[in-house]
Amino acid sequence: MARPNKRTTLREVAEATGLSTAAVSYALRGKHVSKETEERVRRAAAELGYEADPIARALASGRTSMVGVLAGDLRDLWLQQLMAAIGRELLAGDRYALILDAGGDPDRELALAKQLRDQRVDALLVSPVNPSAEGWSAIADALPVVAVGDSLSRARTAGQVIFDNRAGIDAVLEYLHALGHRRITVLTPTRPSTPDRPADVYVGEAADRLGLRAELVPCPQELSEATAVARGVLQSAHSPTAVFCFSDSLAYGVYAAAAEDSLEVGRDVSVVGFDDHPVSRVLTPPLTTVDWGLSEIAAEAARLTVAAIEGKRVRKKRVLCAPRMRERGSTVRA
Repeated sequence: MARPNKRTTLREVAEATGLSTAAVSYALRGKHVSKETEERVRRAAAELGYEADPIARALASGRTSMVGVLAGDLRDLWLQQLMAAIGRELLAGDRYALILDAGGDPDRELALAKQLRDQRVDALLVSPVNPSAEGWSAIADALPVVAVGDSLSRARTAGQVIFDNRAGIDAVLEYLHALGHRRITVLTPTRPSTPDRPADVYVGEAADRLGLRAELVPCPQELSEATAVARGVLQSAHSPTAVFCFSDSLAYGVYAAAAEDSLEVGRDVSVVGFDDHPVSRVLTPPLTTVDWGLSEIAAEAARLTVAAIEGKRVRKKRVLCAPRMRERGSTVRA
């Protein structure tokens, strides 16, 4: 009868190398031993087929090496790209991202956050749908929470990587104002249940300052739904001369709706996005948008998360990301 597969233990690796189990454990983690010892232990572990027992390691350390990464709405193509980048950054530090999608629903977002907490992830990294929800406070008291995009106004977070939305909105609306646009529609993924998102508030403030008529219109991120909303905007009796979209995914819906009506973006209507997804550069015409520095955001978010897990003090817990306008062919003088 064949013997069942037996997991090689740390003690067996220690016996094979003549070291203590503690020294072997340190060597496998690349800590407190010489490079020569580390290589000798890793070679012996490979020959014996040793694999670390994740359950035993979690019990011993009190950590799972899992980080909950909660995306506000993965129908947003740029957010997909950001979540993937954060996952890669965490993996580089031997931590694993458990990525969940709130689907733009603030109630679902909090339910998923609580589920991740109950599954004892080492930390939670969230791009919030509703940053002002009261439930964030209790979650942040239970585990380290790092916010990306908007700050969690009612929670004590371990770190924040915040978009300077005020500066970004000012830059876009001032740019459109300089082109002569006075009637602008702003497509926002915000739901009626979360009316106080900072970006939406800033639009009203900037429009009043510049003397613009800026109408906020809720719009889903999914392409067909965004197209339907954009179609209604472009076909309205008082259609705007410019459409400012709070994600490039929403802007793609405007492109699709314009094409249906034989309108040319960059000639008949100006369109501006807000996150510089790679697809935006290959559209016809390429989309004018705002670049937030995705790779830097992912690196800072992962850095703050790992530091919080390891209990390290960081000098700067709040990182403010500055906008950079990428002017392309989708805008024209009014």
